[in-house]
Amino acid sequence: MAPGDSKIGGMGMGTFYQTVRVGNPTGGDLVEMEALVDTGALDSMFPASLLAGLQLQPLRTYTYVLADGSNLELPYGQAELEINGERRFCPVVFGPGDEALLGATTLEIFKLLVDPSTQSLRPGDVWPMGGGRRPQPIP
Repeated sequence: MAPGDSKIGGMGMGTFYQTVRVGNPTGGDLVEMEALVDTGALDSMFPASLLAGLQLQPLRTYTYVLADGSNLELPYGQAELEINGERRFCPVVFGPGDEALLGATTLEIFKLLVDPSTQSLRPGDVWPMGGGRRPQPIP
């Protein structure tokens, strides 16, 4: 199966991979990997085996709807992520297999916008504080 062809995430228009480092918020080394940027996913997902190897413990489980429409109950916890030299603590899903996804929650925590013309992430310039306005798409 080619990258992005799984039931968890899928390559589509404007999707691309981003280098991310993931680690335990209490310290230790961060592990680098490529993750599919998937704005259709709420939470970011990393292989459960990787997260367990970093001594991360799930906090609870949630039911997620997969790309094929099926439901899957998956463990959920917290990790330290690094993207483009910036570090933040983010929610993560302990996923099956070896696929990693960067979801919308992580992008919002890092204040990053998807630039489909360059297939990259870039810092957002302006963020709403109320009134129902959302960041505008990149032209």
